Amino acid sequence: MEQKVVTLAHGAGGKQTAALIHEVFEEHFKNPEFTADDAAVLEMGGAQIAMSTDGFIVSPPFFNGGNIGKLSICGTVNDLACMGAKPEYLTCAFVIEEGFPMDQLEEIAASMEKTAKEVGVKIIAGDTKVAGKGQVDQVFITTAGIGRLTEGFATSGAFAKPGDQIIVTGDVGRHGCTILLAREDLGIDAEIKSDCAPLWGAVESMIETSRDIHVIRDATRGGVGTVLYEIAAESHVGVRLNAADIPVDPAVKGVCGMLGLDPLYLANEGTMVVIAPKESADALVETLRKGAHTAGAAIIGEITEEMAGKVVLTTEIGTQTMLPEPGGELLPRIC
Repeated sequence: MEQKVVTLAHGAGGKQTAALIHEVFEEHFKNPEFTADDAAVLEMGGAQIAMSTDGFIVSPPFFNGGNIGKLSICGTVNDLACMGAKPEYLTCAFVIEEGFPMDQLEEIAASMEKTAKEVGVKIIAGDTKVAGKGQVDQVFITTAGIGRLTEGFATSGAFAKPGDQIIVTGDVGRHGCTILLAREDLGIDAEIKSDCAPLWGAVESMIETSRDIHVIRDATRGGVGTVLYEIAAESHVGVRLNAADIPVDPAVKGVCGMLGLDPLYLANEGTMVVIAPKESADALVETLRKGAHTAGAAIIGEITEEMAGKVVLTTEIGTQTMLPEPGGELLPRIC
């Protein structure tokens, strides 16, 4: 009998990742607070908080628009923000390969400091390990965060309802495309900058505009397409997208066209999926377009009763096609 092993596909954010979490981690860790959302909602001493953790092993650690340090702050801050929680405190753990340049490490720490200050979150504790040459790829960072929940506000991937509008807070696929071009010698000359950004300010502005928001999800690994499949499964609904309404940077669209990639399945690090009733969607988009990191916000589709668990795309020529359920290793691998 062939022994089962972990493959790269298990870390790509698709159905193999979901199976790994369900069959191994949920099986052994399951408890009332165990969650499929971006952060767990907890009650401690009468106060409601959100808590999340994330590991970052991006290669290369420096890319156009940021580095692994900025990414590590944005990733955990955004996971907390998705639950409507104001990020308050972070911890971080470094695993550093022997021989890693000290000036690069200082640059990473400085970018973490700058990004944390933008959000108003404090880095309060951490851990440092140095691994032997070749044991890790330059530097790995893990951050964990705690945030204070907005009173009377709750979101979840299980809250989407038929008739809801689907919003993206910016153009899609830019981070994944940036990492692909930085990592591979493809001979493609394209000026693409990662969308890596902290988004608590955007979420706070949305909540001030309308509390009638059902789902907020950070479209990182696996991109918008994977997130929508997750929401469709959790809420037992269908998803219908309009290709003409999906914002994609022209350079990203060009690179994807040459390489046969779909921007909907490329990673984002500064773009969220927001699902809200039709009555509040336009006002939310208007608010987002005033934000520093969300000027490209757009409504891209709606939640339906039909085709539960599936994502259907209306193409620019009016035909309909079902988006494939994400599986295997999604390229480019960004963490």
